[in-house]
Amino acid sequence: MANLLQTASEAGSFKTLLSAIDKAGISAELENADGTFTLLAPTDEAFSKLPENTLSELLNDLPKLRRILSYHILDGDVRFEDLTEIFEAPTLEGSVIAVEHEGGIKVNDIPVTESDILADNGVIHAIDGVLMPAILAGS
Repeated sequence: MANLLQTASEAGSFKTLLSAIDKAGISAELENADGTFTLLAPTDEAFSKLPENTLSELLNDLPKLRRILSYHILDGDVRFEDLTEIFEAPTLEGSVIAVEHEGGIKVNDIPVTESDILADNGVIHAIDGVLMPAILAGS
């Protein structure tokens, strides 16, 4: 098996996310992690739903980009079955995401479109949107 970033790369639908992770300088943390992580991974299609210029603005604001990306990462190996049993989860960014169960699993109202993509150092769940920490959502 491969690490989280190799696994995301092999999946083929996370090119924008991988580029942002590389630009933010957090690749090493996800490749060489001693522990395990859960990556809530927006697909390329999810990034395309952002308002015009949002992605380019984020790529030019590295502190904000790092914060948003770390909001997509949970500590530990949280599988789909685990998501069905919890209502919130702390992120590496420091905030908490809400997990909803009605009509399928959603994180902060964003549907999980593919789950349990396993990697050596964790698991990836594809999501259909980009999560924004509440403190940044209005900016």
